[in-house]
This record gives sequence, structure tokens and C-alpha cells, in this order.
Amino acid sequence: MLDHRLPDEYEALRKTVAEFAHEQVAPVIGGCYEREEFPYDLVAQMGRMGLFGLPFPEDYDGMGGDFFALCLALEELARVDSSVAITLEAGVSLGAMPVFRFGTEAQRREWLPSLCRGEKLAAFGLTEPGGGSDAGATRTTAKVDGGDWVINGSKAFITNSGTDITSLVTVTAVTGQREVGRKDISAILVPAGTPGFAVAPKYSKVGWNASDTRELSFADCRVPEANLLGELGRGYAQFLQILDEGRIAIAAVGVGLAQGCVDECVRYAGERETFGHPIGHHQAIQFKIADMAARVHTARLAYYDAASRLLRGEPFKKEAAIAKLVSSNAAMDNARDATQIFGGYGFMNEFPVGRFYRDAKILEIGEGTSEVQRMLIARQLGVV
Repeated sequence: MLDHRLPDEYEALRKTVAEFAHEQVAPVIGGCYEREEFPYDLVAQMGRMGLFGLPFPEDYDGMGGDFFALCLALEELARVDSSVAITLEAGVSLGAMPVFRFGTEAQRREWLPSLCRGEKLAAFGLTEPGGGSDAGATRTTAKVDGGDWVINGSKAFITNSGTDITSLVTVTAVTGQREVGRKDISAILVPAGTPGFAVAPKYSKVGWNASDTRELSFADCRVPEANLLGELGRGYAQFLQILDEGRIAIAAVGVGLAQGCVDECVRYAGERETFGHPIGHHQAIQFKIADMAARVHTARLAYYDAASRLLRGEPFKKEAAIAKLVSSNAAMDNARDATQIFGGYGFMNEFPVGRFYRDAKILEIGEGTSEVQRMLIARQLGVV
């Protein structure tokens, strides 16, 4: 019999993270957001809770859980705030996961324990200023010289790359040219503070204002040749796999934001009065909230399905793209509707829906735009 109820261990995790989000994150995150301040204390608390180690083995100080456990945590965090959720998402699925998936045992032992404990953060340097969705158009180069990789180039929109606890950035770079003219792209580990590796000031962003996002530059940056991550020339393929998994995680963030909009609107509809009645008495408001709840339900089922396929070892590329597309649409639509229901108050940053509205749009862009998701879905369907 098909059963969509969460097993006890997942439900216990969900409740724990929900309690943390409401009791610890909610009271302080508005101030961090307004000041564009990275929430170090909250990150440290998440580290002590084991959230950064959820999908990693205990051998590396992880929690021995799985990727779905991470997604549940992300959904509950994003239900309250997306800056905190994206810090966890990028730290795990983009920062630590490449080391776990493709690193040597020595690389795993060196980097993963502190990342799993949340004491340090890692970042994923793929996107370039002139590249955008065309990640294959990488211009950053890495050449071997005297036992070192010498890296030159730049990366853009890199999350967790410039915090005080950032320890590592994995960078994709052109390391050769194939006979057919295609580039060989490899992944290289660059420790924070390496000479020639510069981190720009934080971007001034529309949303996610309590998260860290920066541009990176590399000028004759030298790291040991042993810092190659995975196979030479396979960096692009490796990170396509990482992005497939990451899309499920971003879908969970989108579902959390969309659900947070429902939560706020249900509460507000019972409190705000117009024409002598709570606005929830008006059918226009009822229908709008009903549509919002339907979007959340559909998007949640989509990411649950993609995650279950991943855990079973089945192909999941199409389902991950569908989940990311549906959930980001739900987040954007719900944020717009929530702002409308709140009226003028929805346009004020002091209300959560104001942050939700500002945070939603990037979900249709980051880790593959909605257009890229449609392209991937069509390809998986055999449409040429």
C-alpha cells in the first residue's frame, strides 16, 4: 500500500528543526536580514544539532542520515527564513558533497569532519561572470607547474565563499583541450586564504540578505597538484551530478518558503478585519489561500518523489528538474499572493512575507533557471 506518511525518525527530525526555526531563527533573523549580517550564532547552533552532517557517514563526523533528511531540514528552515536555509543547503549539497562524492580518502579526512560539524563552510565555484546558465563556457584555467595547479580566472554568485568560517572553495577550471575542440574541465580544491585567491565584498542583493554571496578571483593562485578533486577532465560531469542532487534540495527550500506564505496568511486572515469581519470570511481570500496550499502540496510531493528515487539508486534527473521547476513556481506565486493578502503590510520588511517576496525570485534562477529545468525535462522525455 502506498503511504506518504513520514517514518518516525524523519518526523522526529522535522519537528526538531521546526522548533529550532520558530524558537531560535524567527526572533532574530529579521534583524540580521535588515543589517545584511551573516547569522554566525544560528549556523553554530545548526552545527551542534548535526544539520550540516545529516547526509554523511559517522566516520566523517556526520549523522549517518541521507539526502532526504537534509531536504526535510531545509523545508522547515525555509518555512521561517530562506537565508538560513540556503546557507545550510549550499554548505552541504554544494560545499561538502563534492568532497564526499569525488574526493580521495585523504581529502575526505582532511575537510569533511569540520564541515559536518558546521565549524567550517565550503563553497562551490562553478558560475562565471560571463557564463550564467552556460556552465560549459568556463574560462577559468588551471595549469600544472612544478607540482602545483596555477589557477587564473573568476567566479560569480558563490554562496558561503567569504564568511569568517569558510575553509574551502571547489573551483571548476579548464585544464586541457580535447581533440574535437571541447574543453577538459576539472575540479580543484582551493583552501581559503591561499595567495592569489581573492574574495570580493558581499553583493548588494534583492533577497537572501542574511546569507553570504560573493565574486571570487584567481590570479596565479597556486595549490598542490594533489588538490584535484575526482578525475582529470571530469569536473564538469561531476558537478552536473552534484547539481541534479542540489535541485532536489533547492526544491525543498522552495516548498518551505511557499508553506511559510500559507502559514502567515492563515494566521493573518483570522486577525485582520475589514468591513466588520476577519478577512478570512471573504471568499476571495479563502480561494487565494486554497490555491496557495494546493501549490505547496503538489510541490512537496514532487520533491519527495525525486528524493525517493535518489535514495533507491534510480534515475532521478527528470524528477529533480520537475521538482525544482514546480517548487520555485509555487514559491514565487505564493509570495506574490501572500503580499497581496497582507496589503501594505506585505510590502514592509518587518513582516515575514516581505522577506518571502524578496527571497522567492532567486529560486527560479539559482542552481539552474526555470528555462534550464524545462530543457532538461524535455531532453529526458526524448524531445530533440
